[in-house]
Amino acid sequence: MNRHPCDFLVIGSGLAGLTCAMALARHGRVLVASKVDALECNSFYAQGGIACVIDPGDTVEAHMQDTLDTGCGLGDPETVQRIVRGGYERIAELEQLGLEFERRKRKGKENEYDLGQEGGHSHRRILHAGDITGQAMMQVLLAQARAHPNIRILENLMAVDLVTTGWIRHPGPNRCVGAYFLDRHSEEIFPIHAACTVLATGGLGKVYPYTSNPDIATGDGVAMAWRAGLPIRNMEFVQFHPTCLYHPHAKSFLISEAVRGEGAELKDIRGQAFMQEFDDRGSLATRDVTARAIDFVMKKHGDPFVYLDITHRSEPFLRERFPNLYAACLRYGINMATDPIPVVPAAHYSCGGVVAGVDGATALPGLYACGEVASTGLHGANRLASNSLLEALVCGHETALGIARTWKEYREIVPIPGWKCGEAVSSDEAVVVEHNWNEVRTAMWDYVGIVRTDRRLARARARIRNLRQEIKQYYGDYLVTSDLLELRNIADVAELIIRSAEQRKESRGLHFMADHPETAPDAADTVIHDRPGGPLT
Repeated sequence: MNRHPCDFLVIGSGLAGLTCAMALARHGRVLVASKVDALECNSFYAQGGIACVIDPGDTVEAHMQDTLDTGCGLGDPETVQRIVRGGYERIAELEQLGLEFERRKRKGKENEYDLGQEGGHSHRRILHAGDITGQAMMQVLLAQARAHPNIRILENLMAVDLVTTGWIRHPGPNRCVGAYFLDRHSEEIFPIHAACTVLATGGLGKVYPYTSNPDIATGDGVAMAWRAGLPIRNMEFVQFHPTCLYHPHAKSFLISEAVRGEGAELKDIRGQAFMQEFDDRGSLATRDVTARAIDFVMKKHGDPFVYLDITHRSEPFLRERFPNLYAACLRYGINMATDPIPVVPAAHYSCGGVVAGVDGATALPGLYACGEVASTGLHGANRLASNSLLEALVCGHETALGIARTWKEYREIVPIPGWKCGEAVSSDEAVVVEHNWNEVRTAMWDYVGIVRTDRRLARARARIRNLRQEIKQYYGDYLVTSDLLELRNIADVAELIIRSAEQRKESRGLHFMADHPETAPDAADTVIHDRPGGPLT
């Protein structure tokens, strides 16, 4: 029995998923499955803003060039052009729904947008809603989605695995027909059938112990797609945000890129500015350069952190430009106007993912991917600041348009068998899951972090493969829980990152190999085509 009938299944309730759901609702019934509370996603925590060509002195071509330069030869120009050009219309649509971006009054220019500039951008083109842009965008979209008669949002449903006709041995060409879900409250597992399924599951920051991501970012979509046999691209390119707050009571607290955009300088704990030694752009260098510079300075001196100093700006300016960030720092005893902010790099964004087009299409008919889970060719080897929200909006919308053109081909209801527990029993050894969780993340931080070597990667691969075998055995013996599912997913994603990193015998963008510091003359993607095996039921 199909307990949640729908035409379109969207897995993930972030900006890409909600944008896609809103556009799909014009064509049929949409079910949005959220792993926890619908607002708990990477999109919600995006502080800085969204990049878009607005200023008359800026151009689409300039934004494209900045994006391609940052991507270090791996960005796809056609993809970049489509996404950059598509931003303005999507932003206008959000404003019509009630979102208000910051504006300012200047002599002769009344009520113009207050555009910020961030690392890697040649112009001011960052629209922002205070310093909680992601939160503001999410609240507007979620309110609209909840009110729509064709959209149903179910929270606390965690996807277990995708269901394909090949796996359930249904006749005809292989395609995706839905997914299994775990109800996190009742612990029941059941299938949801859909004509088309959209992966919008977000990021994978929790593969590392230090991350700006919320706890839900465990790479679920990438892991599920790999297990379903889809190609996974460029997983070695994990972006480490240079400036996460270093404080014993702060968890995953990001100091926005926009702070550097407003003139903040990075200094070591002795008060010496150092970014000019690494890049002519100084503290406005791109995130990969900045993160490696911080990592170098910390290791050179044995320091646990560096400072981000914006004390040359007045308190009134900082309170107005960064009201939430200013208040949050005060809660930790830091006054941005008088105190430099202690920061460290942390895992922030994955530029790789499931190979997908701007329209979300993947190698598996009936399955689409958009947002951070997808590798569209926008980011290449490194993401330009504030392009992520742009990609979520444009690709979420384009994915819905792509589905609308073809979805009626997949309307046949394919029976999905119920979940089988076999001989599995409840576990009384949750400590094993916790131990393996910590071991995966520690190995990734120590061996597959900001600076990598051949030897470190080999050690990581050996350890992660052993852990994946242990996890597979545990998964078969005991009843499934959300903690076990997340552990399985981060271990799978860890292997994908390591294998991709081992394939790239060069340093490019976010991937820096101490053994191979030069950049190869020819840019090429790393793609993993194999699969680790189907879902265990």
